[in-house]
Amino acid sequence: MSSPIIGITFGNTTSSIAYINPKNDVDVIANQDGERAIPSALSYVGADEYHGGQALQQLIRNPKNTIINFRDFIGLPFAEADVSKCANGAPAVNVDGKVGFVISRGEGKQEKITVDEVVSRHLRNLKSATQDYTGSKISDIVLTVPITFTAAQKDALKAAASKVGFNVVQLINEPSSSLLAHVNKFPFEQDVNVVVADFGGTRSDAAVIAIRNGIFTILASKHDSTLGGDALDAELVEFFAKDFEKKNKSNPRANARSLAKLRHNAILTKKTLSNTQTATISIESLADGFDYHTSINRLRFELVTNKVFSRWSSFISDVISEANLDPLDISAVVLCGGVSYTPKLASNLEFLLPESVAILGPNSKDASNAPNELCASGAALQARLVSDYDFEELAAALQPSIINTPHFPNAIGLIGSQGEFHPILLPETSYPVQKRLTLKDAHGDLLVGVYEGKHHIVEKTVQPIEKQEKKEGDEEDEEWSSEEEEPEIIREKLYTPSTKLMELGIKGVTKGLELVFNINKAGVLRVTARDLKSGTVVKGEL
Repeated sequence: MSSPIIGITFGNTTSSIAYINPKNDVDVIANQDGERAIPSALSYVGADEYHGGQALQQLIRNPKNTIINFRDFIGLPFAEADVSKCANGAPAVNVDGKVGFVISRGEGKQEKITVDEVVSRHLRNLKSATQDYTGSKISDIVLTVPITFTAAQKDALKAAASKVGFNVVQLINEPSSSLLAHVNKFPFEQDVNVVVADFGGTRSDAAVIAIRNGIFTILASKHDSTLGGDALDAELVEFFAKDFEKKNKSNPRANARSLAKLRHNAILTKKTLSNTQTATISIESLADGFDYHTSINRLRFELVTNKVFSRWSSFISDVISEANLDPLDISAVVLCGGVSYTPKLASNLEFLLPESVAILGPNSKDASNAPNELCASGAALQARLVSDYDFEELAAALQPSIINTPHFPNAIGLIGSQGEFHPILLPETSYPVQKRLTLKDAHGDLLVGVYEGKHHIVEKTVQPIEKQEKKEGDEEDEEWSSEEEEPEIIREKLYTPSTKLMELGIKGVTKGLELVFNINKAGVLRVTARDLKSGTVVKGEL
């Protein structure tokens, strides 16, 4: 039996591995410590090297030898890297023009490591965990990357993977990978526009993706390297620090170890409050010999971190605007990344966006309950797909002319009996494409007009229903208010025909009509009308 192709997501905060198991299910692999979301961290104590959660445990006592948040540095010159991202661990230094780290290995020995080598060591650990789990020798992988990665970063990542015996069969962008995993388990019934929002530990990424006939087209993407789970942690740390200082007249910010303890407990608190209403923290000797014990409920947490959640809401609004779409054009927001577990994130988006937009997070019945595993699962599904091709076929399939399919901006459709426009091919549909439509009730001599259509947003003001005056003797209504209710503004998306593309005339239809819309790779539109009874065919081309 040949070795499976593995899907790997390598993030700044955590990494995940997945493959299609012998039962044909997606299986997210746990490492030797049982971690499925494996912290992307390395730590050194003398000659020993620690990975994952064991490495993170060293951040309090051994931060200068613990490397974190290094993924985005791969392939970047030192001058272009935001090295503040790893300030809580080993400080980044310039090593031959690249980001690197100076690690103490005990007995006065120091080791300079470039980020390329750090990435290779991390991937080697993931490879070891994969081989232990599957019992197979692993070499071929599908690796996810952010949309923002440059060609140089992708090449450097491939080189680092090659050094540990990985053959990167394909790189797939993270939003597409996450969406692929979602639609594999929860397929959309119609062609839709979806926002894939990845809220990670150090950064946030979002993409607006049009799904047309199973083809994904990225309409817009947005990235914010200052907005992540770390921002929530920082607000909590400041809240706890002020509370501790008020109680003990001692500033825990003045000591690096005290801050590290607070940060560690803030992360635990954030995760706890995603599942319960109250969290308690207890830290021995936080600063100046004082212990710190306190509790915080979810409401207080949401108030403390409200500014960060507001920034996430604006982030989603902005990426929709960059795609030149209205929120009504969006069918769903797929939440992925570790921060997606936080209930406030989904509730804010539900308030921000129209009711027609489904917020697909951990608490949604039509979404994965493990959003931080979506990206790796999608990579595993893509790995299964590419495993059916040999090297030459795959190389041909990944040519820009194949994967960068063109798409048209406006809808193409028909006009109804009342002059209303019915879209058959939605805006942003990539081509080549074919769509069939059966009009079972069509009869007589018909003139089928094919039009290009555009949509616009109409706002309607709905006046509230006037309340009847309260009669004497009626029972008290606790929700009754004498204040007048405000009119409700309802926004609706409507299509209108614009340009007539062609007309097809067909006579004597008795038992329905079949229409086939086809756009080939050259952008030529062909429409075929066929009488279902007689088989008479009329064709038009533009």
